[in-house]
Amino acid sequence: MRAVVLRGKGDVVLTDVPTPSAGPGQIVLRVAANTVCGTDVRLVRGEKDAREGVVLGHEASGWVHEIGEGVTGFEVGDLVAVLPTISCGSCYFCQRDLEHHCETAHLFGYVDDGGLAEYQLIPAEAVARGNLIKAPSDVDPAHLALAEPVACVLNGVREYGVELGDTVVILGAGPIGLLHLKLALLRGAKNVIVTNRGAERREVALRMGATHAVDPTTEDLGALVRSLTEGRGADVAVVTIGVPELFDEASKLVRTGGRVSAFAGFPKGGTAVIDPNDIHYGQLTVTGGSNCRRSDYAEAVSLLASGAIDGSEFVTHRFPLEQALDAIDLTADRGGIKVAVTPDGA
Repeated sequence: MRAVVLRGKGDVVLTDVPTPSAGPGQIVLRVAANTVCGTDVRLVRGEKDAREGVVLGHEASGWVHEIGEGVTGFEVGDLVAVLPTISCGSCYFCQRDLEHHCETAHLFGYVDDGGLAEYQLIPAEAVARGNLIKAPSDVDPAHLALAEPVACVLNGVREYGVELGDTVVILGAGPIGLLHLKLALLRGAKNVIVTNRGAERREVALRMGATHAVDPTTEDLGALVRSLTEGRGADVAVVTIGVPELFDEASKLVRTGGRVSAFAGFPKGGTAVIDPNDIHYGQLTVTGGSNCRRSDYAEAVSLLASGAIDGSEFVTHRFPLEQALDAIDLTADRGGIKVAVTPDGA
């Protein structure tokens, strides 16, 4: 079969590899779609490490193709989404509802072969841990592949919380920022302000329901927030761009008792300078958000299957597997919103 393989640091090729077969407890999927993530770009650029020889791709959906001995609850042809983190279920973090920080976790597309291929093997431990979530057969598989980023944002929202009538500021209108926007609206936010330098993404944010879209280089974001909140400040500010300096800005946008989320991944060794009195006297809650639980992932599948999050707003480009490297390049160039690779060309 054809697959996108990491041969070494920054060395990624589309090549032929053996087609997997299902052993005891395992399932083989015929990959339906894999959406491309910024992490895939970093792997291609050699900025992030994964196992040499691994098939890339961690935002995948597929149809059950082969079922190994002892597996129950699935039938050939079932459409499923693939939770990429395989957790142990027994370590300190797994026992405290932090399975996404499992001490021995391994991930599809990093250690286990991922979804940028014609077929994907789901190991027995992943099948047993519930890493495959069924979806209705009429869901667009490319939309279903968005379950992973949606679930990660759900994890972040759980930490910082959005309440009915809140004012939320989202710094950044990339795919993740736009998902924070959609979930803030679903949870009843009154004002959702999205910032982005590029006009095209600001227009996308407005189409998706943002009440305001601001160019932070030319507009006074703080003045806008104060004007909408009787001078108090926003209830929530979320940093979705990996620029450390934005964390200090976010902390100054929220009201006393507000919440600030450092959701983005930041460069290693990067630092943000912040006056601790802003946290002390402002009684701020500071949160992060990395990865997702199985419960987040199942909720994400439900949101996508029901149309509460419309995948067609996010999946703007589709490529066949033979053009997977072009799909990664387009993502690197910030083309579209989410780019899907569909091995069947659908």
